[in-house]
Amino acid sequence: MPADRAALASRFLSMGPSPLPALLLLGAAFLGTSAHCEEGHRASYYKDGQLHVNVLGTPEEEPLTTGHWDFKPSWSKTGDKLVFFRRLVNDKEVSNWKTAICIINANGTGFHQITDGTHTDFNQTWSRDGTNTPIWNRRHPGRKGYQVMAGRIGGKPGDEIALTGKNYHAWAFTCLTDGRILVGATPPKQKRGYFLMTPNTDGEPKYERIQCELDKEGVLARVTLSVDESKVSFEYQRGFKHSVPGRTLYLADFDAESLKMSNFKPFANEEGALVWFAYPRWTRDQSAIVYHAGRRLFLYTPADGSTVQVSTDGNADYRYPHGEATPK
Repeated sequence: MPADRAALASRFLSMGPSPLPALLLLGAAFLGTSAHCEEGHRASYYKDGQLHVNVLGTPEEEPLTTGHWDFKPSWSKTGDKLVFFRRLVNDKEVSNWKTAICIINANGTGFHQITDGTHTDFNQTWSRDGTNTPIWNRRHPGRKGYQVMAGRIGGKPGDEIALTGKNYHAWAFTCLTDGRILVGATPPKQKRGYFLMTPNTDGEPKYERIQCELDKEGVLARVTLSVDESKVSFEYQRGFKHSVPGRTLYLADFDAESLKMSNFKPFANEEGALVWFAYPRWTRDQSAIVYHAGRRLFLYTPADGSTVQVSTDGNADYRYPHGEATPK
């Protein structure tokens, strides 16, 4: 999570639960919608600093984690594990947080910490290549850039390895079944952009630039691949001055062979209302996208263009949803 984006988001959320401006800006399309979903749409998400696994649109039961500030669960493709980060040291500048990457079974058992908590480790996910490898981003010490890291289930702090170098910025979004990783990066001798990166533990990774018309006029953030890897969803920020509230959520076609994103379709906050619309993530059957906006969770169904609210507690802060068995 880039520091200035997260800091703006934190200031927005500090307005308190369900701030009136946010409710107004969410627009008439959301007003009066009841929380419901298709049967079987399970997701993991953050609620008031604790992690839950739940059927979207139903009241929560007991959280998986308590007593800590746990963020951004990502569900393994095998469906049995979550990886998340735990905030151990707070700071008004999010890039100064100290965090630990942790793994827990989706039923709440088997918790273990795989980094030592002395780093700024963010936005973890899983590989899709059958190895169930946790992947995340670590801030360069004393610098604003990040590098991509990898660990293993059952690993101990210090076992993790770097997949990218310390002399440039690389940020992992999501992984492909062929082992490549979709990243935003500024590789050596290349301009900023979005790439499919092939890790190379014996040398420099390979970077293949993705064609994307939108990146000429703004920033793509929190990019996620559909289950069949034919589509992407992401937040889009117009312009290059970082801002979290006001982003638009997009759906687009993706071709890993031709290295291209195309057919861009905005589906949430096209008008750019100053609300934190974020974290679009696919459901397991790829029929819908869940995201958070103004402390609530919503479910968008591309087939009919409908959007419904699927969080049930109006006094809670919901964030970072993630569909069952669908690594971002």
